Amino acid sequence: MRDRSPRVIAVLAVALAAALAGCGKSAIRPHKGGGPTAAVAPLAAQGAVSVVTKNTTRLGGAEAASDAAAVARAVYPGLTAATRPEAVVIVDRRNWGAALAASALASAPLRAPLLYSDGATLPEVSRDALEAMRPTGAPALGGAQVILLGTSAAPPSGYRARSLAVRSAEPAGAAVVARLLASVQGSRARRVILVASDAQRALQMPAAGLAAESGAPILFTASTGVPAATSAALSHLRRPAIYLVGVPAISRAALGELARFGQVTPIAQAGAVGAGPTPVENAIAVARFTDGVFGWGIKEPGHGLVFANASRPLDAPAAAPLSATGEYGPLLLLEDPAAVPQALASYLSNIQPAYGRAPQYQPVHGAYNHGWLIGDETAISPATQAELDASLEIVPARGAAEENGASPE
Repeated sequence: MRDRSPRVIAVLAVALAAALAGCGKSAIRPHKGGGPTAAVAPLAAQGAVSVVTKNTTRLGGAEAASDAAAVARAVYPGLTAATRPEAVVIVDRRNWGAALAASALASAPLRAPLLYSDGATLPEVSRDALEAMRPTGAPALGGAQVILLGTSAAPPSGYRARSLAVRSAEPAGAAVVARLLASVQGSRARRVILVASDAQRALQMPAAGLAAESGAPILFTASTGVPAATSAALSHLRRPAIYLVGVPAISRAALGELARFGQVTPIAQAGAVGAGPTPVENAIAVARFTDGVFGWGIKEPGHGLVFANASRPLDAPAAAPLSATGEYGPLLLLEDPAAVPQALASYLSNIQPAYGRAPQYQPVHGAYNHGWLIGDETAISPATQAELDASLEIVPARGAAEENGASPE
């Protein structure tokens, strides 16, 4: 891996500060690692702050509505016909189940980005993003430009809206979204992602990107049994493949109940002895997992990657469009804004791009990784962004470095 000494990180942090200073939005504040570090720019009026290094792009701000708006506008700037979405989903930020399930609506063919309301209020940042994207209307939804999920917030006048009543109960809300997804796709889903409603939300977060990439609906189960709403939805799908995400423990009875509806495959990675995977390990397991054509299967370089903080679960649905467009990146998690966890550092080292010594294997012909960072410096610090940038950089392969007299990385 690359040199990540404090001096290197400090230089990169200063570079970030200089870039922000050019926009008149920078500041220097102390941080707990010692010495000054650049503060990420305050949120622009339109809700899209972008702090860029050569291998990373930061989107968002201090809270979920800003993050969702920033991602939506990056994916759909609305400047041409091709960069306008058919429809935009607006979901109440207080309804976690609906927000997570709505991630699947970012998949083909609808590819709808998500914005957050706050109860009956549509924040200005969400309103501005909606008006900038100028959704064209989804033919599969009768021309609706806005899909309202479990929110009484009203879009600006003139928008054709379709409103779905989604209860706060996670299983029922997810089942409503699954039915909407099936109507858009025009067929029953052959694969379903199940998350545990009684597990911590950080373990559920990677399901958002996986659903957006695959088009598989997200439903909720419990460690002790299958909720009625989920049972009804699974019965309707006629024996789909069932993938468990973020289900650290499940009873034998619950597994047997699920097996009546289809083949069950847990996506998991062993954590400490006697414990389930941590949120960081679980997200890596989801990124690595593949079962035929389903799953990311990212075990080599050449990919987009999305990074968020595990303490901000609403950032997962907000970032879902980045998993279904552009570089199609899985969601990876950090737990401390000021540090890259060892498990994540090891995974990034395993998939770090490298080029060989032959002319046809120079960097310009190599594979590249790119990282999208969600949120401001309270989610991922500038120094951590610099460290992630170095982990994503294409480097000489070990043999090429040694032949040129350099120390292998």
